[in-house]
Amino acid sequence: MARISGVDLPKKKRIEYGLTYIYGIGLYASRQILDATGIDYNKRVYELSQDDIAAITNEIREKYVVEGDLRKQVAMDIKALMDLGSYRGLRHRRGLPCRGQKTKTNARTRKGKRKTVGAA
Repeated sequence: MARISGVDLPKKKRIEYGLTYIYGIGLYASRQILDATGIDYNKRVYELSQDDIAAITNEIREKYVVEGDLRKQVAMDIKALMDLGSYRGLRHRRGLPCRGQKTKTNARTRKGKRKTVGAA
């Protein structure tokens, strides 16, 4: 099992899709990384040599912000919005959707379990 950026990649997946298990790397970025390192998309994770893993790790370290650093950056960006008092920051603070979705009937994911008033 290959460990890249602190993430164990699934052994039997193609490396093209295996890299997407790393937070901050999608399919497009995965393909760019593999093109830069010269590794075939169809290679399975368990087929990678130590040199291949080192090349991928170096490419990610040089050009991408991933995992913990990216999560920290996103959290700081949201905190900055809340501190500014922008509309998006207020929506984050109240736990409501920030991107213009309607909230009359949907938005259960952001709002949480229904709060009913009154008796059973």
